[in-house]
Amino acid sequence: MAAGLPVLEQRLKAREREQAAVRLRRIEGQVRGLLSMIGQDRYCVDILTQIASVQEALRGVGKLIMRNYLESCAAEAIRKGGKSAEQVYGEILDLMYRYVR
Repeated sequence: MAAGLPVLEQRLKAREREQAAVRLRRIEGQVRGLLSMIGQDRYCVDILTQIASVQEALRGVGKLIMRNYLESCAAEAIRKGGKSAEQVYGEILDLMYRYVR
């Protein structure tokens, strides 16, 4: 997030919140499975494949939340203009730099 307090503090819409929670519960199960695989001394390639799956699932949750942010918080601030728009532009740039890594 850009420096300073958020100008608009909208949260996830109910539908997206539920979708994110369902996905995160599934990911939680995958991570528990990973722990079990390690405890069972499973083949490294199998563990790494499961790790890649968890990472992709987390990216999916991130995309869902990013879309919500861009369609609601950011869009509203940009339409509003002024300091709100400037702050959101900074937040978007920060997010882009984090996701490019």
